Order: sequence, then structure tokens, then C-alpha cells
Amino acid sequence: MLYGYARVSTEGQCLDRQIDQLTAVGVERENIYCEKMTGTKSNRPRLRALLGVIESGDIVYIESLNRLGRSSADLISLMQTFSDEGVTLISLKEQLDFSSAAGKMIAQFLAVLAEFERATIVERVKEGVAAARARGRIGGRPATPQKTLDKALQMYDMHNLTVTEICRACGISRPTLYKALRERENKNDLDEMDNQ
Repeated sequence: MLYGYARVSTEGQCLDRQIDQLTAVGVERENIYCEKMTGTKSNRPRLRALLGVIESGDIVYIESLNRLGRSSADLISLMQTFSDEGVTLISLKEQLDFSSAAGKMIAQFLAVLAEFERATIVERVKEGVAAARARGRIGGRPATPQKTLDKALQMYDMHNLTVTEICRACGISRPTLYKALRERENKNDLDEMDNQ
């Protein structure tokens, strides 16, 4: 069976050119899965639907590689999914058939690039964290001021407000309040042990 996948990034863009190219290679109009959604979104319902119907021996046509993947890593992952299913992926613009020897070689090259991209990102993040620590910045969210926590604990002790109401009034999350309660309880336990 022949399938096609066409995507544009915004509602205002038109899919006609891609659809024309896909039907020109023999894909029936009802077998073209169209999406109007940015490629940066990982949750693309029509692509997911296509992945749900393909079977071994099928061929999926795309107008170009950038219509399919959000990044080189995402593209490699999708190409691997098609390969694992026994489905041939063909990109018209790049004239690539990923079941051919040349297509497999390019897929492997793209996989190497994706791995390099991931490693480079990890390296840059580590360097950024080290540079921030060297300047005295630890990272993460700023700590909740003790004054705010004390106010939240006082409100909690009054027993006339729900946890949600306390958190909303103090601008803190439930885990932050529960953590403060645990820390106070642990401190009280330690104080009792010291006084015995």
C-alpha cells in the first residue's frame, strides 16, 4: 500500500503543492495524512495515525525530509520506526529511497550527526552549569523565602483553610508546603531529642 504524509507549519499555509506531488507518484488522496502543525511539536496526531496503519511492505512518501522530522534526532527515530515495521520511506525532494543502499548509508550518516548533536548539547549544558557555579550561581528555582514559609505554616496551624487555599494565598506549591511541614516536624523531633 502507498501512503503519504504532508505537513505545513501554520493554518495559513497550503498543503496543495505537497498533495499534488504525492498523488503524482501514485498515492491515493485518502491515503495522504495531512497535518497543519509546527514540526517542533512532538504530538502530531495525523503522523501518529499514519504510524498506526502502516504494515510491512508498505511505502510512505514524503515531499521532503523536513516535513517529517522536528530535528535530526527525531527524523532518525521515525526512519528507524519505518525500518523496524518493514516500511519503505521515500523522500521526493531529496530523491531518497531509504530501503536502497544509498538511502541506508545516508540514514546511518544522519544517525551519526544526530548522536553528535545530542553529545554537543550535553557538553554545552555541562559547560554552562560549570561556568554558572564558578560565578556562585547554583541553578534551579530560587528558594522560597522563609518569611513566606512561616506565613504558610501559621495558616496551616489555624486549621480553617484548605491546603490549596493556603498555597494560593502564599504563592507556593503543595509540595513546597508539605516539605516545609516535614522539615518543621523533623526539627521538632531533633529538639525533643536534645532536651531529653
